[in-house]
Amino acid sequence: MASYAPRRAPLEVAGALLGLAVLLLLAVVVIFTRLRNFAWSTFAKVFKWALLAYVFEAGLIEFSFIRNHTSGTSLALVTGMLVVFGVSVPTTIAFTVARYADE
Repeated sequence: MASYAPRRAPLEVAGALLGLAVLLLLAVVVIFTRLRNFAWSTFAKVFKWALLAYVFEAGLIEFSFIRNHTSGTSLALVTGMLVVFGVSVPTTIAFTVARYADE
């Protein structure tokens, strides 16, 4: 989609992939709720700081799309993709650290 900015991009495939990404992120949340004997305090600490960094990064990317006059459905899809990006990467980082941490 970025290669089309600020023109209108084909949105069907991007919308389907965004929907799939959201479903997979929800599946991760369900799986995490079933974890026992997990270093949740380490996960929370790492997730908090990684989330801060990735929200800042996603915000800068969002700003560039807005600055290039992207609007409507294209902007909504990009925003959704950036939200998934901004949450899934910190989740992966925090899980990796907490998985090998002592409780």
